[in-house]
Amino acid sequence: MKKAYVFVILTAVLFGTMETACKIAGNNLDSFQLTFLRFAIGGIILLPLAIREIRMNNVKLGAKDFLILTGVGTLGIAVSMVFFQLGVGASNASTASVLISINPLFTMIFAHFFTEEKMNMHKTYVLAIAFIGLIFMIRPWDVQEGNTVWGIICMLIAAITFGAYTVAGKVSVRKMGLMAQTSFSFILGSAILLVIILITGKPVVAGVADNFLLVMYTGIFVTGIGYWSYFKAIKLADAATGSVAFLLKPAIAPVIAVIFLRETILWNTVVGILLILVASYMNVRFGKVKKDGIKS
Repeated sequence: MKKAYVFVILTAVLFGTMETACKIAGNNLDSFQLTFLRFAIGGIILLPLAIREIRMNNVKLGAKDFLILTGVGTLGIAVSMVFFQLGVGASNASTASVLISINPLFTMIFAHFFTEEKMNMHKTYVLAIAFIGLIFMIRPWDVQEGNTVWGIICMLIAAITFGAYTVAGKVSVRKMGLMAQTSFSFILGSAILLVIILITGKPVVAGVADNFLLVMYTGIFVTGIGYWSYFKAIKLADAATGSVAFLLKPAIAPVIAVIFLRETILWNTVVGILLILVASYMNVRFGKVKKDGIKS
C-alpha cells in the first residue's frame, strides 16, 4: 500500500505540472497541434503495456471495438483536450488546473444517466460543495487578471466532456483494461485530431524543433508516464487510492504556476481550491467506504 502512494504522489506531481507546461508550450504552438502531439506520444508510450494487458487478459479486438475506441478517443482527445488547451491559453494555469480537476464530478452526473451508478444524497452534497468552489475560482463578480470568460468556458467544456469520456470508456475498459483502453483511445483520438488539423490547414510539426523539450515533456512525462504511474497506483491498491492524485493536483498545480509563471494566488482562489479539495476528498472517501461495504 505504501508503494502505491509513491505512484500517487508521482502522478499528482506530473499532472500538477501539466497546465504550466502546456501554457508555456502553447504560447509557441497551435492548441490543436500540441494536443495531437502530446496524446499521440503518450498513447505510443503506453502501447507496449496496453498490448501486454490485452494478451494477459486474452482479449481479441474486433472492428466494433476499434469503432467504439475511436468514438471515445474523439470525445476525450479531439474535443475535451483541445478545449483544455484552448482554455489553458486563455486563463491562468492555476485556474485551469483546478477547473479540469472537477471532471470526476461531471463523471458522476453522466454515470447517473448512462450507468447503474446513480446519484444519491452524498453525491449531491459533493456536487454542491464543488459548485460553490467553482464560483469562487471563477469569481464572476470580478474576473481575475489573466482569466477570461472564453478561457473559463473552454475549461468547463473540457471538464464536462472529459467526464463524458470517462463514462463512455467504461464499456471498453471492462473488456480490455484501463491501460489498453487509454492507449488506444489516445492514439485513435489523436489520429482523428490529425485529420482535423490537415483539413483546416493547421501546423503539424512547424515550431516543434524550437519547443522540442516542452513537447517531449508534455508527451512522455505528463501524458505517458503520468498515466502509467496512475494505473500503477490503481494496480497496487485500488481506483479510489489512485484518484487521490486528482485530489492532490489542485493543491500542487497553483504552486507550480506561481513558481514558473509568476501567477498571483488571490483569496478567492484559495477558498475555491479548498472547497474543491473537500468535495474531491468526500468523493474519494465515499468510494472507499462503498467498496469496503460491498466487500464486507
